[in-house]
Amino acid sequence: MTGFEWMLLVLLSVVWGGSFFFNGIALREFPTLSIVTARVGLAALALLFLMKMLGQGIQLNRQILKAFFGMSFLNNVVPFSLIVWGQQHIASGVASILNATTPLFTMLVAHWFTTDEKINPRRLLGVLTGMGGVGLMMGLDSMESSGFHLLGQSAILLAAFSYGLAGVYGKRFAQLEIPPLATATGQLCASSMILIPLTLWIDQPWTMTIPSIEGMGSLLGIALLSTALAYVIYFRLLKTAGATNLLLVTLLIPVSAIILGVFLLDESLEPQHLSGMAVISLGLLIMDGRLLQFFRKTFPA
Repeated sequence: MTGFEWMLLVLLSVVWGGSFFFNGIALREFPTLSIVTARVGLAALALLFLMKMLGQGIQLNRQILKAFFGMSFLNNVVPFSLIVWGQQHIASGVASILNATTPLFTMLVAHWFTTDEKINPRRLLGVLTGMGGVGLMMGLDSMESSGFHLLGQSAILLAAFSYGLAGVYGKRFAQLEIPPLATATGQLCASSMILIPLTLWIDQPWTMTIPSIEGMGSLLGIALLSTALAYVIYFRLLKTAGATNLLLVTLLIPVSAIILGVFLLDESLEPQHLSGMAVISLGLLIMDGRLLQFFRKTFPA
């Protein structure tokens, strides 16, 4: 990757890692569904405005609408809600580390549901190593933690699994020849259509107290920075740097989330959390193949 692409990769890790920070602030004043609905709704408006400025549009038919709603459910509605709910019970840094298992679940899902992305021995070793890191984090905690703490961790893992399903489901957009920005915008609009009625029914936002500037700022941050801007950067990198290089962002997101959580949210991380992150990162590097290439170049046979 070029220096500019590395800069974009780091920026993407910061804005995506910032979503855990913004969630932590928003949870002080808003319920889960209200946070998620504001995130997808405001981000959808921002991307619709961007598409209008760029002169782009979305051609809709029954097949495309079905794809948008399926992707919105797996990639936005379910994981966003699970992550926000889980962060009520665990630190944002821990949530970001567990969320880093997404490529592991994507690999497993792709093996089950595709014919061209089967797991080979190297990838299997990477998945097992990464899951060992999850076990290191959760196993030590679950003995001493409350039930809700364990449920919070499980919610983040379920969110990562949903992202894995979305990664495989999203392949159909290439067959439908939908531009990447239109894909992001379409799924966010579909997510908004699903979540707005649920939020009005369950949260009844008109009964809430007037939020603070900090609370409103957190919603704007997670929508405009951690969602709309993140999607623009993501698809820019996907086009020029490729999916393999983009996988590196998974290793960087917990770093920014942990720094923001520790210094701005007064959170703390236990040694097993950092150890678990190291083992998960090792698993991702094994899956990616870079670690093996490094050793082959450093220690040629």
